Amino acid sequence: MLKVFNTVSLKKEEFVPINPGKVMMYVCGPTVYNYIHIGNARSSIAFDTIRRYLTYRGYDVNFVSNFTDVDDKIINRAQEEAVSEQEIAEKYIKAFYDDTLPLNILPATTRTKATDVIPDIIAFISDLVDKGYAYESHGDVYFRVRKSKDYGLLAHEAIDDLEVGASGRLDEHALELKEDPLDFALWKNEPRSVIKWDSPWGQGRPGWHIECSVMSTKYLADTIDIHGGGIDLVFPHHTDEIAQSEAHTGKQFVHYWLHNGFVNVNDEKMSKSLGNFTTVRDLLNSYDDPMTIRYLMAATHYRRPINYSTAELARSRVELDRIRTAYRRLQKADKTAGKDSVIEKKLSKSVADFITAMDDDFNVANALAAIFDLVKLTNSYVDSADIKDQTAANILKQLSQLMSVLGISGLGNDTILPKKIQDLLAQRKTARANKDWSQSDELRDQIAESGYEVRDDSNGQQVHKI
Repeated sequence: MLKVFNTVSLKKEEFVPINPGKVMMYVCGPTVYNYIHIGNARSSIAFDTIRRYLTYRGYDVNFVSNFTDVDDKIINRAQEEAVSEQEIAEKYIKAFYDDTLPLNILPATTRTKATDVIPDIIAFISDLVDKGYAYESHGDVYFRVRKSKDYGLLAHEAIDDLEVGASGRLDEHALELKEDPLDFALWKNEPRSVIKWDSPWGQGRPGWHIECSVMSTKYLADTIDIHGGGIDLVFPHHTDEIAQSEAHTGKQFVHYWLHNGFVNVNDEKMSKSLGNFTTVRDLLNSYDDPMTIRYLMAATHYRRPINYSTAELARSRVELDRIRTAYRRLQKADKTAGKDSVIEKKLSKSVADFITAMDDDFNVANALAAIFDLVKLTNSYVDSADIKDQTAANILKQLSQLMSVLGISGLGNDTILPKKIQDLLAQRKTARANKDWSQSDELRDQIAESGYEVRDDSNGQQVHKI
């Protein structure tokens, strides 16, 4: 039985989809004004892993996500670079796809932009105005928060406490435009924006929160199973989504709210001011194994913070290489025809343990414990006297499937080594064939100085990046 932690109840709840066998899932995407950073990647990987596990368990997942391509940050960047807002958005949308592809993040079922749904946004806001939930003020349109039932429930904050915070964040002009400091913008009269749309309230552009409500109801349904995003989006973004969506439809917006934790860098919160802001593009350019980056992000429970550091990345590389090595050893081992029932039974237990762990709010730490039990089983089986081909094939299949849930592919691919390392390995192979152990050790040390470790087993030289 799958259980998920719901941010609304702060409890694990049994997951029961609205439509049996199907999951409607919406996850907030990036505002496309810059290259995505590792915090963006963490969120994308967390919910990609959840999506993959739901699919593994047999659900048909309809996964919708967005690009915010009209926003203050985009306007500011466009003015800085003296280009149009559209050029900025298109540049960084392309960069998003370029940077997430090596991390094996699956494409959304539907990935749409705010500018794709402007007529739907205007119709949505008009309905809120007609119902008295929203009002026009000098070309802006605001949502009346006080009319929203249970506003702040997701954030576990009383509305009066939220009002105090909102009052402190707004300048005099913004307060003058609103009936209440908590009211949030649905439509903005933005004179700086090059891109504007005609509306019943004059030319302008949508506010930030409205696009996700519109896309979720347009591409999924009035009520969906799962809505995800970073923990920083609980308030105000997701809180405002609930208010405007339920005012519009009169129905519960989301059954299960899931939020991923932050990324820290060297035990400090990632921020530009601290100088530890890391983009995915820079990380990919400086590191030769994208699957290790994916492993680091996927191997931590989605609700827990991740501490990124070169040491953590190195540790992840060691762990992932243990799995790869076991897979490749079995792949290359000599086999005889048949099946080993004892090994098959142990294999089934590891798979069952993996499912039990992931059914517990996607407990990836315990799921990895099951995978490493399988790795241990694989290595001991390779070292046994008689490897059966059907059992070996089943182990390889199951190990590949379980790692695929974490988004790790290519277990059977040989490490792509620099030519210098390949040449040293060839020389060492010759030295060992000639039983020149001194030369073999010397070459091993040279390889180690270049950042690679060599281990010898029955299948020959096994090479790992240190």
